[in-house]
Amino acid sequence: MLPVVSIIGRPNVGKSTLFNRLIGKRKAIVHDFSGVTRDRHYGTAFWNDVDFTIIDTGGYVPDDDDVMLAGIREQVHIAIEESSAIIFVVDVETGITDLDQALAAILRQQEKPVFLIVNKADNEERRWNSSEFYSLGFDELFSLSAINGSGTGEFLDKLVEVLPEPTPGIETEHPKLAIVGRPNVGKSSYVNALLKTDRSIVTEIAGTTRDTIHTEFTYNDKTYMLMDTAGLRRRTKVKENIEFYSTIRTMRSLMECDVAVLLIDAEQGFESQDMRVLAEAERFNKGIVIAVNKWDLIDKETNTFRDYVAEIHDRIKMMQYVPVVSISAMNKKRIYDVIELADKVIENRKRKISTANLNKFIEKMKQERPLPFVRGHQLKLNYATQVKHNPPVFAFFMNKPKELPVNYRRFIENKLREEYDFEGVPITMVFKEK
Repeated sequence: MLPVVSIIGRPNVGKSTLFNRLIGKRKAIVHDFSGVTRDRHYGTAFWNDVDFTIIDTGGYVPDDDDVMLAGIREQVHIAIEESSAIIFVVDVETGITDLDQALAAILRQQEKPVFLIVNKADNEERRWNSSEFYSLGFDELFSLSAINGSGTGEFLDKLVEVLPEPTPGIETEHPKLAIVGRPNVGKSSYVNALLKTDRSIVTEIAGTTRDTIHTEFTYNDKTYMLMDTAGLRRRTKVKENIEFYSTIRTMRSLMECDVAVLLIDAEQGFESQDMRVLAEAERFNKGIVIAVNKWDLIDKETNTFRDYVAEIHDRIKMMQYVPVVSISAMNKKRIYDVIELADKVIENRKRKISTANLNKFIEKMKQERPLPFVRGHQLKLNYATQVKHNPPVFAFFMNKPKELPVNYRRFIENKLREEYDFEGVPITMVFKEK
């Protein structure tokens, strides 16, 4: 796991601009309206052979009863807890404000390194005016312009000097199952039901679990590592069409696990934030299982669950391979079905297909649906091989790989799944010119 650096400061001082500058991408939303960044964005930065994770927090506004601002304030405190170092951004154009002083008072109490960044110092006069920020009580400050990058090199040189070495994930030979989902869907209740103990604190308050809790668990003489993650933050309802990311700890768990078990609340249904975590799990090539919790609260008819699953798969048309199971953590109904399904997904993820077997399959597939003509040329798929397993990666060699239509690629993937059973497992396919 890489060291974490958080960017914090009051609204509209340029935190997201600095974040985008450090990660080299336009990932965070940059807008003149204050408070646009209302959730934590994360990315990976690299400087002087050092990789580190950057968190862009919402603008810090202390002692305000507004729910949105209270949420931002909470995120800042969480970011501070997670960080190896903190970047405190202020604005040379507006000078020191009461909010800057309030935040500086909190940061001076931290034992972690704090880097005071005076942003928007893009000319000599503004760099000279930066000196007033020494009154905030920090030994050193860095004058820079996040928008054009001037002054960032000296600051980054100092930052990477204080960062710790990356820490290894939990070392275990046991399969790792990350229990993920929105707040209050029953993740900790589910883990407690499996363990038959109150290992995690369970309350009605969303987001009680702040850290990822790792616990060994044995079922049918096989041991697993359960990872009870922090709750995914609910997307804030704002007028701007802004996409938010899950918490850094959940992402770490997804990167570290073998199978992501996404819990959803049967009554709340499948929401956009669930789709985002599935997309992240697929991007990391993890096994995926969906568990619909609190199924005991649903009024049922003959095909209720079948229709429920169909509705989920209709929302994730490109991820039809993800299996769905219904459970009740409270009543301990079918809670072990999830483990058995995850175990099957783990085996599917390890599946290795011989080149000879795979090419017989390819020939059969081409007979069923010949490759198309593109721009007057017949596409030819010569042979294929599995170059990696756990997770599975296939290489296909053909005459014009860039011309292969997307729908035929999808056809190949569907036939692979139909023939070899990759339920719950993302497949990577690489097409190369022979």
